Amino acid sequence: MSSRRATISDVAREAGVSASTASVVFSGKVAVSDTTRAKVMQAADALGYTGPDPRAASLRTGRAGVVAVLFRERLGVAFRDPVTTAMMDGLTDALGPIGAGILLLTDEGPAESGPTLTTAPLDAAILLGCNEILQSSVDVLRRRGIPVVVIEGDAGSDVPRVLLDNVDAQRAAAEHVRSLGHDDVALVTLSTDATRARGFIDDSALITVEVTRDRLRGAREVFPDAPAYAVSESSIDEGLAAGRVLLAGDRPTAIIAQSDLLAAGVIRAAEEAGLRVPEDLSVTGFDGITVDGLAPYALTTLEQDSLAKGRAAGEAVVAMLDGRDPASVTLTCTFRRGNTTGPITV
Repeated sequence: MSSRRATISDVAREAGVSASTASVVFSGKVAVSDTTRAKVMQAADALGYTGPDPRAASLRTGRAGVVAVLFRERLGVAFRDPVTTAMMDGLTDALGPIGAGILLLTDEGPAESGPTLTTAPLDAAILLGCNEILQSSVDVLRRRGIPVVVIEGDAGSDVPRVLLDNVDAQRAAAEHVRSLGHDDVALVTLSTDATRARGFIDDSALITVEVTRDRLRGAREVFPDAPAYAVSESSIDEGLAAGRVLLAGDRPTAIIAQSDLLAAGVIRAAEEAGLRVPEDLSVTGFDGITVDGLAPYALTTLEQDSLAKGRAAGEAVVAMLDGRDPASVTLTCTFRRGNTTGPITV
């Protein structure tokens, strides 16, 4: 029998769930069903896995055995997005060989008695995006000498990044919309800063969330005067609310949304207003995920490899802990035409 210590990936396979689902069961920070929790815990018992043990790891290797992942949004919201789930699966797989556990934190701060970036024993940290609050977290981690990786953000030239070609990808979607004859176009963006305020964007220079800024730039390279409405989070409900605003009064003939969940909400708003998609309104998304309940629509979107994004971040962490300097990487998106865009009708 192998003496290798079981990992969270082993538990996930035994339980028949994703690695990220098994991880959040042990984190205790995201609600999962009782059935799922029971399956994971039964698998853990069978494999002799009791969760990450930072003290034991520290004695063996001089490391805490913990990697923090800092989110820009509430965890309950983040893990409703398939992009997050796939990304965390890739990250968990990449960290599996070093047996590291994952500590989930948000930029809203931990529970009153919970661990923080200042107090938690950590080997490394991964930041999802880099708004002004997450940037201050980088400063804390630097003072502690803890390696940092940023996914879709910029924390300085000395911090490795995992990026998407957000500008080019969003430009491709906008050019597709223009090729169909649309000139009256509106945009629905992700949150612009740590306040997550909803509303029209008056000054793009004030946007501190890089992914939002880059996707907005890509769209406005094709439609420079397109009004842009920011939401507080990537969700169908936020897309619905934004769609209601943009479709009131003089409506656009096309809406470019910065996520598939937002695009699905915009489509619901169009249906609510008695509009046909794509005959009366063309809609594009971003991410390439499967949105439950969207049929018969298949979104025109930009498909990203979220699994590869998480895996690249995890590999960068492993490299840094091994004393190597990982290079920043940029992943590319693939344009995928669905049935939610069509030629403008007079």
